[in-house]
Amino acid sequence: MGTEVLSSLPLQILFFFNAWYYAAFFIAECLMYIYKGETLPYPGGDLAQEIIVLLLLSGVEFFRIYLGKRGNLTERKLPVLISILLGVASIICMLYFILWQTYVLRFEVIICSLQLGFIGFEIIFSIIAFIAFARNESYS
Repeated sequence: MGTEVLSSLPLQILFFFNAWYYAAFFIAECLMYIYKGETLPYPGGDLAQEIIVLLLLSGVEFFRIYLGKRGNLTERKLPVLISILLGVASIICMLYFILWQTYVLRFEVIICSLQLGFIGFEIIFSIIAFIAFARNESYS
């Protein structure tokens, strides 16, 4: 008699494609910062601050996707929960890029909105997976 597989295939697919999308997003943002740094007058250390936020977001996204994938595949609640919490931090960073940057390009709004969509769906599917893992644990 086998055990029931509770891992979420849609969640795993989202994490896979989001990892590739975020790599492209990071390269696009770096190129846009080069463009904005050369053509637009930035006050004080705003450009450096925005680049630091991008680097922090990269670390958060790496760990969020890694823990989400690992938690989903091993059907463990804690990594999935941490991934959900890091997803909230990623949403705040994405809102920074859309709303609070010194200069926001239309292309940035588009790619940040797509990233927000990825994160939002991943959080929803992660919550569903977390509930499934918690229910299975209580019946064991």
